[in-house]
Amino acid sequence: MTQKIELMAPAGNFESLQAGLDNGADSVYFGVEQLNMRARASVNFTMDDLTEIAKRCQEKNVRSYLTLNTIIYDHDLSVVKTLLNRAKQAKITAVIASDQAVIAMARGIGMEVHISTQLNVTNIETIKFYSLFADTMVLSRELSLRQVKSITEQIKKEAIKGPSGNLVEIEIFGHGALCMAVSGKCYLSLHSNNSSANRGACKQNCRKKYTVIDQETGFEIEVDNEYLMSPKDLCTLDLLDQVIDSGIQVLKIEGRGRAPEYVATVIKTYRDAIDSYYNGSFSKEKITLWMETLNTVYNRGFWSGYYLGQELGEWSDVSGSLATQKKVYIGKGMHFFPKAAIGQFKIEAYDIKIGDKILVTGPSTGAQEMVIKEMYVNDTVAKKATKGDDCTLKLPFRIRTSDKLYKIVEA
Repeated sequence: MTQKIELMAPAGNFESLQAGLDNGADSVYFGVEQLNMRARASVNFTMDDLTEIAKRCQEKNVRSYLTLNTIIYDHDLSVVKTLLNRAKQAKITAVIASDQAVIAMARGIGMEVHISTQLNVTNIETIKFYSLFADTMVLSRELSLRQVKSITEQIKKEAIKGPSGNLVEIEIFGHGALCMAVSGKCYLSLHSNNSSANRGACKQNCRKKYTVIDQETGFEIEVDNEYLMSPKDLCTLDLLDQVIDSGIQVLKIEGRGRAPEYVATVIKTYRDAIDSYYNGSFSKEKITLWMETLNTVYNRGFWSGYYLGQELGEWSDVSGSLATQKKVYIGKGMHFFPKAAIGQFKIEAYDIKIGDKILVTGPSTGAQEMVIKEMYVNDTVAKKATKGDDCTLKLPFRIRTSDKLYKIVEA
């Protein structure tokens, strides 16, 4: 049987990490503190979390990738060295890097290196050069699938191998936010707010609405109510067969700044789609259902990126999400009774009732969804729980005191 492509999940915190692990990810990628491109967009982990991350991943036989892909200055080098050594010690699988100093340091301690999209790899000669240091390369997001396939075919034809002795693996982005800049290298935030996107501190100027002003006449233009610098989210699910046929080995899901239920839903959906492709059941009917599921979580609308050869992006017409569902905070976890598989919650906000769809999130729980079929309020059978109530529910998963309870409603 042909080796399945690797499905890579984003992890901005322990909730999202667990959501990826629980829903079929083959690998996860994450940042530690400030030296990654989502330094401000997600909570991020600390060096002390590395052992726990590696442990959870190893238990599920999932590969772990440390993202260390910002611009690096001299004063960062000691931190980089310490971080890489800690990652190596914790048995993190690989580091995703773009700065030559990081690549050299990682190779110097025998750590596997993946080339970040920030290095803008677009041709076979660049692949050959970085194969001296790296086993996996993330191609530029601006390539078409035809260009991607040409690269993967040449790697096989010329037997281009990385330091591991295996053929270089190619990774591409499959789903999530896209930036108007070439492979994310943007300077708008630096110019306007002295906050560099290339240091993980993007202020997302491109997601705002702007008016064009003719400086000679003062005439103001709003262009069709579009956010002219804000692309729709990338989605390759409906062309997944073409993506796999391009010869890639890794499909990366963007979203380290998004919620754990986003990670759970997107990873589960792509897991189903990838498995369907390999077992021969991939179909238009399934694509329709999968797309409906993807629409339930945060998105700016979808397009296929540059993979089918488009020269210009498709721009979003909203500043926020087009998700068909949203979560409403209800309360917090109080206790779990393992023998009876019952969870106790303190209701702190809105009501919940029989038939409601709920979401429970937590650092160990991840993101778990279910529909309420029975409930007890203050130890009495009930159909509804309101603010101040102690509510117990039969659960197919364990909860902790750090967990939060939400109700899923139509947006």
